[in-house]
Amino acid sequence: MKDPTAAVRLRGAQNADGGWGYFPGKQSWLEPTYYAAIALQGEPAADRAWTLLKSWQAPDGGWRPSADVQIPSWSTSLCVRLAQSRGEFGEPFQKGVSWLLSSAGNEAPLWWRMLLKTKLVGDSDRNLNYIGWPWKPNSASWVEPTTHAIIALKQAAPKISNSKLWDRVRIGEAHLMDVRCTDGGWNVGNRAARAQDLVAYPETTAIALLGLQGHKDLDKSLDLAARMARDTISPLARAWLAIALKIYGADVPASTVQTTSSPETMIAALSIIAEEKAEFFRTGATT
Repeated sequence: MKDPTAAVRLRGAQNADGGWGYFPGKQSWLEPTYYAAIALQGEPAADRAWTLLKSWQAPDGGWRPSADVQIPSWSTSLCVRLAQSRGEFGEPFQKGVSWLLSSAGNEAPLWWRMLLKTKLVGDSDRNLNYIGWPWKPNSASWVEPTTHAIIALKQAAPKISNSKLWDRVRIGEAHLMDVRCTDGGWNVGNRAARAQDLVAYPETTAIALLGLQGHKDLDKSLDLAARMARDTISPLARAWLAIALKIYGADVPASTVQTTSSPETMIAALSIIAEEKAEFFRTGATT
């Protein structure tokens, strides 16, 4: 259901530095600032947000998640996409793409891989040769940062001549398919833990589907996404699922429950995007 007050609340919650916090009146962070800027794209508020975010890019091309955090992170994917949506393909965009291409999950140390080969500790719950993207450098791959990197690289591909881009995308997509849960959706990082199947979550299922546009064998996942959209009480999950279903040309079912209310910036922004700007997530590319 469309929130008629979402845009008004976003405009009123913008901080003096041009960013948004996760909640009104809180410190600016890259993630809520990005989604608010997309929701309000074309307005002066979005321009102020981009001015702030550009100042957070590190010399190596990665983006810091806030003014106080010095380590570049997964949020580089978001700024690469924001630059592209604004038609800005200069140095910040190019360096951001290069940073993403050099980023990879650190899935397991060599000694653990060797131990797995002995079968003394059983088998890995997933294929460690499929490498996604981490939340921050030198950590393991997770579903959300992997998906955001895949979307950013697919959308950036027409402007990038690096031959490694599609190879990296394909490996990331293989990682997502490898960690898909038995119910057809996605948990946050793996399909199982200690040989026990994990259940899928609505947000991660929707986000993973956005990264896998063009893939076959997703009918089970889309059916699950539709059921989740119908039954979830989370407005954040409902927005993500609506975006994914629209991208795949599927109907968004009416909700059977009352969703909860929250002043969170992300919820306000994603409710606008789900209603009006789902196409922002279309990659227009398959591997």
